[in-house]
Amino acid sequence: MERQFENVRAMVAALTPSYPVYCLRPQVLRRAATRFLELFPGRVLFAVKCNPHPAVLRILYEAGIRHFDTASLPEIAQVRESYPDAGAYFMHPVKSRAAIQAATRIYGVDTFTVDHPDELNKVLDQAGGGEGVTIMVRIKTPPVEGVLYHLAGKFGAEPLDAAGMLKEAHARGCQVGLAFHVGSQCLVPEAYGKALAICGDVIEQAGTPLNYLDVGGGFPAEYVGTNIPPLEAYMSEIEKGAKALKLRRDCVLMCEPGRALVAEAMSSVVQVQLRKDERLYINDGVYGSFSEMVTAGIRLPAEMVRLNGGAATREMKSFTLMGPTCDSVDVLPGTFELPADIHEGDWIEIDRLGAYSFANTTRFNGFYPDTLVTCLDEPLGRRQAA
Repeated sequence: MERQFENVRAMVAALTPSYPVYCLRPQVLRRAATRFLELFPGRVLFAVKCNPHPAVLRILYEAGIRHFDTASLPEIAQVRESYPDAGAYFMHPVKSRAAIQAATRIYGVDTFTVDHPDELNKVLDQAGGGEGVTIMVRIKTPPVEGVLYHLAGKFGAEPLDAAGMLKEAHARGCQVGLAFHVGSQCLVPEAYGKALAICGDVIEQAGTPLNYLDVGGGFPAEYVGTNIPPLEAYMSEIEKGAKALKLRRDCVLMCEPGRALVAEAMSSVVQVQLRKDERLYINDGVYGSFSEMVTAGIRLPAEMVRLNGGAATREMKSFTLMGPTCDSVDVLPGTFELPADIHEGDWIEIDRLGAYSFANTTRFNGFYPDTLVTCLDEPLGRRQAA
């Protein structure tokens, strides 16, 4: 069990860490899970790829999340071995035959996503057909302006091809469903309605009733400089779009939130190891917890923590944070506003790191952030707003 502290300052005082420390806030995870479970009119799957830390999965499970979007055999094993009664869904559209076999025979997985006829045949060869297998056909959706990652360029079948796969899977005795993903950090609720309209075209072409309809992920988190629509706007668009499809009464509606569930629930505390004018050298970087600052351009709130040396000056200054590796690429984009007298030995809490931080870390140069504690204070962004 991870150590627990009242707040970040108490953690720093107790550990005086020279290594990065993830500060997980269970109450934030529980709030986010409860909100999705109350608002979404169907089954909520947590996208494990977003943050697979065992503590995160445990808290979400305890909060009522019983279904998990898994993309690999290790993710399936983690879910099924930790929570045997939880559902694991093999949602990666491309899978090895060995992984399909193991998922089916060892872990009892029965739901698979495909987006190509060859992948459909591969799954049916390894998992068999019949009512015990569910085939989710993933469709391509149009690009949405402003999302962090457009996923349709890599995955998704054209409507006519998707209709053909639905018919084939249904003819082989499988339960069938449709799935899509509008893109990560989607700020346009109407994108879900447009994607559902495409689902309607596929259903009409296939003439096959759906057992499942998965609206995917893409629900956003609030970062510095973003203004996200309320979650209710997304749910309203999904309910309206699903209702227009006139689905069979027992069709299960599903979603796969990741970022929106966990982003706000974790921060990272790093230490300043050297100051060179307006450059601060810290002990985590883009090869560790901060890769999305480069790949997605997100901006994160930050605050200095100082134990000794008196109170910080009120004057603020813009600093560039340099990562710990010997690679000159290891520089966090943009600048952070911090006290002008920040110096070696001070700590910096950087917030909104619950999504794709721990999950994306590498071991480059031997630097690897892996310490996690729980804190009972509110996230930095909420504290600053108060």
